[in-house]
Formats: sequence, structure tokens, C-alpha cells
Amino acid sequence: MKKLILMEGLIMNEKTNLGLSVLLTGLVLGLLTDLLLQITPWGLNFTIWMAALTAGLLLLLRHWEPEWLKNDRWLFLPVILFAAAFTGRDSPALKTLNFVALFAGLSLITMRAQLIPIHLAGVLRYLYGIALTGINTLVGILPLFFVDIKWGEIPRKGWSHHAVAVGRGLLLAFPLLFVFGGLLMAADAIFEGIIKNIFGINWEEFFKHSFFIGLGLWFTAGFLRGLFFGKELTFSPNSEIKAPSLGIVETSVTLGLLNLLFLIFVIVQLRYFFGGASLVEVTEGLTYSEYARRGFFELVTASGLALPLLLGGHWLLNKENLKNERIFRWLAGFLILLLFVVMVSAFQRMRLYQNEYGLTELRLYTTAFMGWLAIVFVWFAATVLRGIRERFTFGAVVAGFVAIFALQVINPDALIVRTNVSLAKSGKSFDVYYATSLSADAVSSLVSALPELNPKDRCNVAGRILHNWPSTAGSDWRSWSWGQAQARRIVKENEGALQEAINSWRFENIPVPTQPPPP
Repeated sequence: MKKLILMEGLIMNEKTNLGLSVLLTGLVLGLLTDLLLQITPWGLNFTIWMAALTAGLLLLLRHWEPEWLKNDRWLFLPVILFAAAFTGRDSPALKTLNFVALFAGLSLITMRAQLIPIHLAGVLRYLYGIALTGINTLVGILPLFFVDIKWGEIPRKGWSHHAVAVGRGLLLAFPLLFVFGGLLMAADAIFEGIIKNIFGINWEEFFKHSFFIGLGLWFTAGFLRGLFFGKELTFSPNSEIKAPSLGIVETSVTLGLLNLLFLIFVIVQLRYFFGGASLVEVTEGLTYSEYARRGFFELVTASGLALPLLLGGHWLLNKENLKNERIFRWLAGFLILLLFVVMVSAFQRMRLYQNEYGLTELRLYTTAFMGWLAIVFVWFAATVLRGIRERFTFGAVVAGFVAIFALQVINPDALIVRTNVSLAKSGKSFDVYYATSLSADAVSSLVSALPELNPKDRCNVAGRILHNWPSTAGSDWRSWSWGQAQARRIVKENEGALQEAINSWRFENIPVPTQPPPP
């Protein structure tokens, strides 16, 4: 098996062979892009496409296995996991998070291809890996096509002697034929009819398929090129990215004033911690809505901004003097404690707000982000403040993977419905339109909750479920997901009860006419 340790060590013919293999893999993925990914929302189709990309990458690695991959095959685990998650939940928000996690997993593979030790890499190297993955995907095919593949080395015997030249000629002629042919067809109806009769091509469909094939080829070949050819930077485990130095006086003043600011805020918040909902009720001009909306998202934002601030401050700090490091640890540690109080305040605000107005996707996902942030702050204290900063970023990324996977297990849309139905049972209003606008993941909880709703809401929920998820409607297999399949099965099994909920409300509330309706 050929080993791709250093590209300079390969003879030119092997490098060209690898480039052609990458290009061929990209073409196959392009054809699959056209076949699978035109149908949205993505579900089974995207999982199959990612499985094909992984299989193509493994086939390439079978013949050209780089040294860096020997002990890092586990990097494919998050890619496979979050690609498979597209066939699980139907929630668009969860699929977006799956895609983010998937791209992060691919970026980890790119980083290892750059010989970056991901367990010990800092934030800047991770940002570099993410940016490089995006750049390779967007423009990597250009150096692959024009630099890495030496077209002159391709054997040309018999009919293939002029194949490359013919291919180039076709590439040059096609856009010209398209432009001038389109103008001539527009100028004369008879000529247009002749061209259409000769070729019999639906040009709209032709260009649509060409677009998706080209898009898949472009992105896939670019990404793979970055893994096998791209060695823009090479890092060693002990290399450091040098930063400008910041003295302990400047750092102490900055963190000290921030600590003072957060401390004053925490003191003000203490009365809300002990007063709770009763304090909001007796405070003139203060409503639950104002209390939570003016606070929750701002507090989460402030907590989120504090993390890069602490990371940047520690990175810039002059660490030659151990006393500087000790002072920073005390100041940063105290700020983290205050931030935890701030996050508790934010959580309490959201809890009060949810108890009055219910749960939504934005409120749920922002709360989940705050939970991840709390874990990251603990990890910051356990690594950066203990002198092992190099382990921080990898742990934060892993925590992000775990948080996104936990959301898959929780099923956010179903949790939103259950929470809001529970509030409706205690006399709060139930937003039928919002609940039934959620994804297929919420259908099971909506159907189970029907007996708990008042007749009007029960009728409206049943009607919108039957409208949104009719049991007789078919769906393209490419967009299949377990959540959608479960929703259609549940609707089919409960169709009679759903129709009865609609008819019951109509029968009780629509007066019986004394005359037959007009014809």
C-alpha cells in the first residue's frame, strides 16, 4: 500500500493518479448530489450522500493512506453520527445543529491533515481549521485541476491520444455555443424549433441537473484535495503561535473593573433570587414579559462574550512571572463565579417567563446554549486556570458535540408541546398555531395531549394535524426521516379520533339550521 507521508516524496505520476482519483470521486458525488439532494428537507438523502462521501474517502485512503490517519480513525465517528442524525428528528433547528456539528467534525479531519494536534491545539488553530475547510471546499478544486494534476503525464495511446485536447475544446466551446445558440434561437422561431427537434432537450432540466452535478463535484473535490494535497501550514505539537504581550497591570485593571461591574449587578439580583415571582408581581410597572425579555438574552450574551475575553486575556498575558499568572487566576476565577450567578439569574428569568407564556424553540435552544456555556466555564477553570490551556478547546468542542447529541435524545419540539400543554391545564392559554407549526417530532405529543385541551383547542389542533400530516399523502423517499414516518403513522392510527375532535366542536357550537341549506 502506498503511503502518502509527504507529498514531495511521491513521484509525479503517483501524485497525478491521486489527483485524478480525487476528481473522479468528486464526479461520483456530484452525480449523487443531483440524484439525492435536490429534494428537501434533507433526511435519508443527506445521510446516504454523506455515507458515499465517507466511503469514497476510505477508498482513497486504502491506496494512499497518510501517516496522520493511523491513530485518528475515530475522527470519522462524529461525522457518521451527525450525518445519521438527519434520518432521526425532523426539526429544522436540530438539522441545522447537526450540520454545524458535521462541519466541525470535517474540520477536525482537515486539521489532522495539516498535522495539527487537535488534543493540544488552541482556539486560533481550531479557527484556522474551520476556515481552511471552508476555503478548500469553495476553491480547492482550482489548484487540484490546474496545479496538482499534471495532465501532460497522462498516457495517450490510440484514441486517447487527443482525448484531453478534445475535452478542453468542448469545455471552451460549450459556453460559446450556449450564448450564441441562445441568441440565434431567440431571433428566429423556425431555427429554435429545428434545434429543439434535433436535440430534444429540456434545457431547463438540463441546466438544473448540470448545476447540481457541478456543485457536488466542485465542493467534494475541493474538500478532498485539502486532505491529500493541502499542506498550507504544518504544526508540531510544541509549536506556539506568538502573541503580543500584555502586562499584569493592564490585565488586572480590566478584569478588576469587570468584576466590580458584575458584582454590583449580582448584589442587585439578590432580591430577585429571594423574592421570585412575588417580587415581580408587587413591583409597580414590572411584568413577567419585561423582566425576562429585558434580561435573559442580554445576560446570556454577556456570559458568552466573557468567555473569549478571558481566553484572549490569558493568551496576551505576560506569563514569564508566575505571580502574574497567579493574579490572573484569582481575578478570572472570581469573574467566573459571578458569571455563574448571572447565568442563574438568566435561568430564573426564563423559568418565570416560561411558567407564564410557555416554551418556544428560541427559549429552549438559548437555555441549552447557556447550559453548554456553564460546562465550558467549568472546563476553562479546570484547564486554563490550572496551566494546561492547550487542552481547553478540544474539550469545549467535545462538550458541544455532546450537547447537540443530547438535544436529539430530548426531542425539543415534543418537550415544547408537553410543557405548554401542562401550562394550559393550569389555566394558561395554549398557542395552537405555534404548537402545530412545529416539526413532525411534535405530532406524537400533540395527539397524546388532545384529551387535556379544551374543545376549541382540541378541534383546532386536530384540524391542523390532519392538514399538515395527512395519512394519505406520500413523500419522496429521499427526504425520509424517522420523525416524519412516526408522525404519519400516528396520524393514520388516530385519524378517527382526530376527526371526532373536529366534529364534536362543530356539533356543540354550530347551531342546527331550521331550513335546508340552499342548493
